[in-house]
Amino acid sequence: MARGKPAQAPGSITASVARRAPTQKRSRERFEAILACAEELLVEKGSDAFRMSDIVERTGIPFGSLYQYFPDRTAVIATLAERYNAVGHECVARELEAIRGPRDLHPALSRITDGFFRMYRREPVMVALWDATRADPGLQALDREDCEHLARLLEEAMRPHYQGTAVELDRFARLVLTLIGAAVRHAITLDDRDARGTLSQFKAMLPRRVPVD
Repeated sequence: MARGKPAQAPGSITASVARRAPTQKRSRERFEAILACAEELLVEKGSDAFRMSDIVERTGIPFGSLYQYFPDRTAVIATLAERYNAVGHECVARELEAIRGPRDLHPALSRITDGFFRMYRREPVMVALWDATRADPGLQALDREDCEHLARLLEEAMRPHYQGTAVELDRFARLVLTLIGAAVRHAITLDDRDARGTLSQFKAMLPRRVPVD
């Protein structure tokens, strides 16, 4: 996966955890300043210590203006998470386009694994976002939506080459993407050498071809 900065077009997030981005230039700039500050704070302090008051203190943006855009800290984190999820979706879709036959599955899954690992290494805020997700039900729902989307992408890529039932394909796609996510999230806790060795071992365990029965 190539590195890319998150898309600047939030607004599709579940209404219960975030509000739509403003469209007017001045408001949009303030909205982006809030998110840029939140990224810095999440990397510096971690998700547990991150507070809305930290954004006010660092940016000088009044509480009233801050809450016009984000009803709470979950909404801020969710907006950032959705942006990075969108980058991941694009990268996964691009790798899956290379599947032309059953034997193309393993190389594609290996590239997806490496791509996610690079994203986590290059964008340390993603670690803080993942930590926040584990403790917040609203964010867990967003994470499930992300997993569902990735599973659908894999299903679509495999469907022309899969001879099992739709239910089996769905289970397979969900399981593989879940395992890749778990492996990458474990690897980012390790030093570079150990992480790469761990992922190399994990990729050797990935399916070598699309199951046919």
